[in-house]
Amino acid sequence: MIKSMTAYANSEKTTDELAITVDIRTYNSRHIDIFLRIPPTYQVLEEKIKSLIGDRIARGRVEVRIQVDDRADEAAGLEIDHARAKAIVAAYRELKSEFNLENDITLDLLVGAGGIFKPVEKLPNEEVLWTTVKDCTALALDDLEAMRRKEGDFIAGDIGRRLDFINDCLKQIKKGSKDLLMQYQEKLKERLSILTQNIVELDDARVAQEAAFLADRSDISEEIVRAASHLNQFNQIMNDVKPAGRKLNFLLQELNREFNTMGSKIGNAETAHLIIDVKSELEKIREQIQNVE
Repeated sequence: MIKSMTAYANSEKTTDELAITVDIRTYNSRHIDIFLRIPPTYQVLEEKIKSLIGDRIARGRVEVRIQVDDRADEAAGLEIDHARAKAIVAAYRELKSEFNLENDITLDLLVGAGGIFKPVEKLPNEEVLWTTVKDCTALALDDLEAMRRKEGDFIAGDIGRRLDFINDCLKQIKKGSKDLLMQYQEKLKERLSILTQNIVELDDARVAQEAAFLADRSDISEEIVRAASHLNQFNQIMNDVKPAGRKLNFLLQELNREFNTMGSKIGNAETAHLIIDVKSELEKIREQIQNVE
């Protein structure tokens, strides 16, 4: 069953120490392109996350945003910048000496100068972190796949209706291409009669020979057989569980080629109109396939 490349999913997972949020958006793309946004502190997990996504998504642009909130008591702390503190104290003492100041150097004075304390972020256990991120990402991917399948069902339904129409047209084209020899004989006789105004007696054997030549040049039986085979394959691939976008696009090109050849061979106006209708439907299918994984 085909899947759409356009979808969105969100998931959250909370433990005693961590709160993880994962947002995934997917768009059309010829290849698999994964763009991950994750806090710099946790970029050690980047390749694992991309591998997890790559195992589930075969084609499309994938934008992933992961937020990590470490709720552990020891997750955030402060440390003293001793070098800056000593520099500030030395500067104050120099000012006191130069200007004969009486004030003491207090803690409030040092803290007020700024930069004495620096925040220190302590990473959670990597195994615990990865397990939580992996589970949350997997939940988002489950929802994403469900949405892609649902959208794929709508696309498949639309394509299926268009394929039925094309099959009906192909049957009419096949029916109209029968008895080509007789059709060309009648056309030749009619044209020659007009040109000669029935003064010249027509050579039936020569007319039959020319008609046979024209009929052979206009024979589209092979193209009809190949087109029918491509349509059958198209339906089979759409019902397959594997990603189908590239194969369907190739088959669509082949179908266009067969119907173009039919159009160049057949001089029948009714058949030409049918081929125009078919090509219009193939173009609409092509637009839909651009969104198929």
